[in-house]
Amino acid sequence: MNVNFAERAHNHNWKLDPIVRSLLDTDFYKLLMLQFIWKNFPAVHVTSETTNRTTAVRLAELISAPALFDQLEHVRQLKFRKSELIWLAGNTFYGTRSIFEPEFLEWLEKDFRLSDYEVTEKDGQFVLRFEGLWTEVTMWEIYGLALLSEMKTRTALSRLSELELDVLYARAKTRLWDKVEMLRKVPGVSISEFGTRRRHSFLWQEYVVEAMRAGLGKSLVGTSNTYLAYKHDLEAIGTNAHELPMALAALANTDEELHTSQYKVLELWQKSYGGELLIMLPDTFGTTQFLAGAPDWVADWTGQRCDSKDPFVAGDEYITWLEARGRDARRKRLIASDGLDAEDILNLHQYFKERIRFSAGWGTLLTNDFRECHPRREHDFDPISLVCKLTTVEGRPAVKLTDNAHKATGPAHEIARYRRVFGSVAVEGAAVLV
Repeated sequence: MNVNFAERAHNHNWKLDPIVRSLLDTDFYKLLMLQFIWKNFPAVHVTSETTNRTTAVRLAELISAPALFDQLEHVRQLKFRKSELIWLAGNTFYGTRSIFEPEFLEWLEKDFRLSDYEVTEKDGQFVLRFEGLWTEVTMWEIYGLALLSEMKTRTALSRLSELELDVLYARAKTRLWDKVEMLRKVPGVSISEFGTRRRHSFLWQEYVVEAMRAGLGKSLVGTSNTYLAYKHDLEAIGTNAHELPMALAALANTDEELHTSQYKVLELWQKSYGGELLIMLPDTFGTTQFLAGAPDWVADWTGQRCDSKDPFVAGDEYITWLEARGRDARRKRLIASDGLDAEDILNLHQYFKERIRFSAGWGTLLTNDFRECHPRREHDFDPISLVCKLTTVEGRPAVKLTDNAHKATGPAHEIARYRRVFGSVAVEGAAVLV
């Protein structure tokens, strides 16, 4: 944990200190989803693109295009290391050993590759576009977001003197410890670190994870960053994301198939995984309509992650739904993960205590909360809302509605069609901070 951030910032050599150090430097759910895609959809072609929803921050004016290409090429040349594959093969994840099939790990070693990419500039933003087989494109999501986020950080760091860098990181460390102190006083809090995609930097994320481990003990359940879990002997946390239901919906040929695709993806997932990995993410096309039309067997899943809906509302809705189907909510899991900070986590923990097993996925405001830490009180280090989403699947547009209209993605006419088919209503949710 004795990292001299100021010295490292002044002496960045990207070949010595690359942003992405390993193909494991990604969210654990990407590997679970990659195996799922490899098994079920090996020939499907897709495209995905990055978007900066914080349009006031013009990344193309902050980040060097040649440096971005260097980092992208570095990632594309990475291979899974033998030791990493042995760890994936032999480690226990979610209480299950050998969760990754030998044939899949052999494919990772011999045949896995990342797709080609294209970098364009639009309205002051870099847009990273990835196209190819779904198995080649899906892993770019976290790498691409982490590159853009840290390159923004490195530009801002380059403008500070060494003394100013010391002040910046002293303030950030104090803020981090204040949050840890707040959380460590409350027994039973359950937190996973979810901050890879919009982190300040890899080095800072690693520092945060180690500080949380030291300060929170067992309340830190694990990290979604597979490389940090591997390096620091932590639990790797994560299940699945919106990408899967978006893709299956795009592949549907009729309105009826479109509506049932949100349950078909759960059936396929259940054939691959079980137990604690059966966490549903119902908000892709609207949580309320998902629960209203869900087959009874969905209530047997282990839990739910709420992402775009007010977690208090989403949790109450899930508990009511479970009870109406004769399930004991106290045996289920509720995971909140959208823009949480320490006070939110404590309030949610208290609200759902003894009603359901609540845990928090703490992301951007854990690994990139440098707000008001700038020595001159400028905003160069404020986090921004970067996303990377599917845009097409076999040439068809991919759509995400969510429970917050600000987060909807896809062509406007397709969003309207999806809302008609799913019967979901555009809800003007909270403004998107991260």
